[in-house]
Amino acid sequence: MSDVVKVEMQGDIALLIFNRPANLNALNTPLARGIAETLIALDGDPAVKGIVLTGAGDRAFCAGADLVEARGVQVHEVEEWFGTVCNVYKQILLTEKPVIAALNGLATGGGFQISLVSDQRVAHPGVRVGQPEINAGIPSVMGSYWISLHLGWSLNQDLSMTGRMMDADEATRHGLFNRVVPPDQVIATACELAEHLAGKYPTAWARTKKRFREVALKGFEEAFRAGVLGQQAAFANGEPQAFIDEFMAKKGG
Repeated sequence: MSDVVKVEMQGDIALLIFNRPANLNALNTPLARGIAETLIALDGDPAVKGIVLTGAGDRAFCAGADLVEARGVQVHEVEEWFGTVCNVYKQILLTEKPVIAALNGLATGGGFQISLVSDQRVAHPGVRVGQPEINAGIPSVMGSYWISLHLGWSLNQDLSMTGRMMDADEATRHGLFNRVVPPDQVIATACELAEHLAGKYPTAWARTKKRFREVALKGFEEAFRAGVLGQQAAFANGEPQAFIDEFMAKKGG
């Protein structure tokens, strides 16, 4: 198991931790691969009844794509790079056991999408979520697809086209968060929720999750292909690179 992914057992619930706190747990290739591989291993472990996803530290669940890695992506590498991240979403959906996202801070872009494909979401009042790719020169395609499974067209357009963030109150009003609790209760509440779902009748649970999986994956390949083409065009024009260079210059200053 990679050191960018940690697993801690909370009884029979596995806490899968994105372990890049200095980088706001941003998704680079090792982390994305580590999450997918660990999900497969935990799903096959009979001692594990459910899985809770969370980020190390208290600043972020996951801040989306790692900008340093993204800056070095060449156009011909976009499909493989993007596919590695998208495989995380697919593996969450393919996991038979309950998967709960315990949002312990910022969740943007890919991090927001990880939460959207999880079975349930637990957050605290300070959590902020959103789909800011468009502001970084990256088309919001896969994100807008996952959002469409939760929210209406107009709000999806608002979030995907402006890249604005939502606070916990707004996200809860729109039904995105299943529980909102104080920060020190997020993990415990997520584990309790995973335990509760794991206690459902096995066939009823499996068939219910299977149907949600089928619906979610129905448009996945189409969204992935559109996302690849969109990002290839953006990277070819140098728009994400220009944003990243400006962002890193400001950060360094």
